[in-house]
Amino acid sequence: MLFYGPCYLINNQSMERVQFSMEYLFRASPSILYKFLTTPACLVRWFCDEVDIQGTIFTFFWSGSDEMAEVIEDIEDERIRFRWLDAEDESEYLEFDISKSPVTGETILVVTDFCDEDEIDDQKRLWDSQIQELKKETGG
Repeated sequence: MLFYGPCYLINNQSMERVQFSMEYLFRASPSILYKFLTTPACLVRWFCDEVDIQGTIFTFFWSGSDEMAEVIEDIEDERIRFRWLDAEDESEYLEFDISKSPVTGETILVVTDFCDEDEIDDQKRLWDSQIQELKKETGG
């Protein structure tokens, strides 16, 4: 399982943080996709090794490390937005936005995330890899 969490530089160089979004098409319904973004049994199948949920706080575990995130917006079958508790900028978030294409009937997932500007390509590759796992788990 790949590690995902807020991306920071180890040294003290100031790097501009940037927002990026990626769009993916799914055959799965919005309610199935939402379930895979919000329930522990489904999250461990594509996103993390383990997850613990206490109220609005999700603790994600990857290869011995953990990251805590607070749910700051949750609209069933439409959107879930997390704020990483150790993020330096409180305006940053990780969002999964779900909609349905009126033309094709496919489910659209838009992932919005933040990272250092020099890591955007790596983060996009990571999301592509993670979303491929999600597609396998949801039947495409």
